[in-house]
Amino acid sequence: MSSTTLPARGVAWRRATLQARWFKPAVFALALLPMADLVWRAFSQRLGANPEQALLWATGLWALRLLLITLAVTPLRVLTGWTELARLRRMLGLFSFAYAALHFTVYFGLVNGFSVARVVQDAARHPFVLAGMTTLAMLTALASTSTNGIIRRMGAARWRMLHRLVYAAGVLGVFHYWWGKLAKNNTADPKLYAVVLAVLLGWRIYRAVAARRR
Repeated sequence: MSSTTLPARGVAWRRATLQARWFKPAVFALALLPMADLVWRAFSQRLGANPEQALLWATGLWALRLLLITLAVTPLRVLTGWTELARLRRMLGLFSFAYAALHFTVYFGLVNGFSVARVVQDAARHPFVLAGMTTLAMLTALASTSTNGIIRRMGAARWRMLHRLVYAAGVLGVFHYWWGKLAKNNTADPKLYAVVLAVLLGWRIYRAVAARRR
C-alpha cells in the first residue's frame, strides 16, 4: 500500500461524510440536545434548588457556545479545505439566536415575572444586562435576514456588511457572560471563551490585512 493511499482514503471518507444527507440533520439534532435536556430536567424537577437560574445560565451559555462555533466555521473551512462546512453556518447561527431568545424569555418571564419596569431597572443598574439585550437585538437582526430571499433583496454587499454584526455580538456576548460571572467571583470560564473569541477575531483581522496587501 502506497504512502498516499491512507490520506487519500481519509479525504474521500471526510468528503463523503460531510456531503452525506444525514450529516446536517445530525448536527441539527446535536444542537437541539441541550434544549431537549433542559426540557426533560424541568419536567422531571431536576434543575436544582433554583430552576429559574439554572435555565437562565444554561440557555445563555449555549447561545454563546453556538455563536462561537458559528464564528469558527469559516476559519475551519479555510484552514482545512472542508468547504462543506459552510452549509452549517446559517443553521448554527439560528440555533445561537434560538437559545439567546429562550435565555431572554427565561429572564423576562421566570426571573422578572414579565415586568418591563423590573427589566428596565435591572438594565439601568447592571451594564451586563444591557449588553445581553443588545446582543439579542443583533442576533435578531441577523436571524431575520438569513433567508435567501432577504439576501437577494438586500444585495450581497449590504447583507455582508450587516452580518459583520456577528463579531460585535460575540464581543458583547462574552462581556455579558464575564460580567455576570464576575458577581459570583468566578471568571475562569469566561476567560476561556474570551480567548477563543480573541483567536477567531485575530484570524479575521489577519486575513483582512493580508488581503489588502495583495
